[in-house]
Amino acid sequence: GIGDLYNFKLAPSLTLGCGSWGGNSISENVGPKHLINKKTVAKRAENMLWHKLPKSIYFRRGSLPIALDEVITDGHKRALIVTDRFLFNNGYADQITSVLKAAGVETEVFFEVEADPTLSVVRKGAELANSFKPDVIIALGGGSPMDAAKIMWVMYEHPETHFEELALRFMDIRKRIYKFPKMGVKAKMIAVTTTSGTGSEVTPFAVVTDDATGQKYPLADYALTPDMAIVDANLVMDMPKSLCAFGGLDAVTHALEAYVSVLASEFSDGQALQALKLLKENLPASYHEGSKNPVARERVHSAATIAGIAFANAFLGVCHSMAHKLGSQFHIPHGLANALLICNVIR
Repeated sequence: GIGDLYNFKLAPSLTLGCGSWGGNSISENVGPKHLINKKTVAKRAENMLWHKLPKSIYFRRGSLPIALDEVITDGHKRALIVTDRFLFNNGYADQITSVLKAAGVETEVFFEVEADPTLSVVRKGAELANSFKPDVIIALGGGSPMDAAKIMWVMYEHPETHFEELALRFMDIRKRIYKFPKMGVKAKMIAVTTTSGTGSEVTPFAVVTDDATGQKYPLADYALTPDMAIVDANLVMDMPKSLCAFGGLDAVTHALEAYVSVLASEFSDGQALQALKLLKENLPASYHEGSKNPVARERVHSAATIAGIAFANAFLGVCHSMAHKLGSQFHIPHGLANALLICNVIR
């Protein structure tokens, strides 16, 4: 059972050593005792030789049109925007398409992404990409549109790839056997975040659910890191209190787990601590005052991205592992699931 908690019904993990339902590792049959042996786990060390993030990160209020100008000057001619129906109906996609169309860039919008994106929806989006043939894909939204866009990107770049072979536990990102295909040949990936929590705009992770079986497929490879992240706080000024709270608590958990990770480095530590500082000082005001305190909203928005960079390199821990299971079982927001667990995990 503990194996499945970490491994999403996949083969044994080379990192944790425990497969679904206690499967064999390469050396021995690994059980729960190996995972709760604090002395062993705490002393485990990895040489972290890199710290990776998108090539460009645009931040501050009003940075969206400036970032899009770079897209235009780079010579892109066909842009596919991937978002959800709410953002599309409320004009968020128009803020992108209006700028691009004025510069002569052809645009297409796929807005059928739902919470916890499914394989059928992702494949539908990939079919649109294959017919439209974009040279840039722009993910607009929170974690779900970004997960969907990243996987559509893979299917568009490499339609011959066996999707299941790419599925990988997040912590095994440095130990894969199956080489992840080269990305960015047909299209670049740009992520525009409209929530302050997931950090997906700067991470190499994506998760999709097979709606036929209910099985979740996690993809993890730095090839999935967006080429550009746009963190414009103007897009979160009207964010409701619940989304502010759950996203903020998700970011807090990202920063905490990245900081205490056995894979943390002096690079990720600085980002995790700065994210926690910004969240401690600004999250309550962002929640209570909303758009009346744009500075607090902006700093929380930045903190979520900074925490995303930290955990993209240091990775997460048992709180997130359990939160994913808790959320999928009881259909509660991911940030709330983290909030319910983090104090007990720390204790």
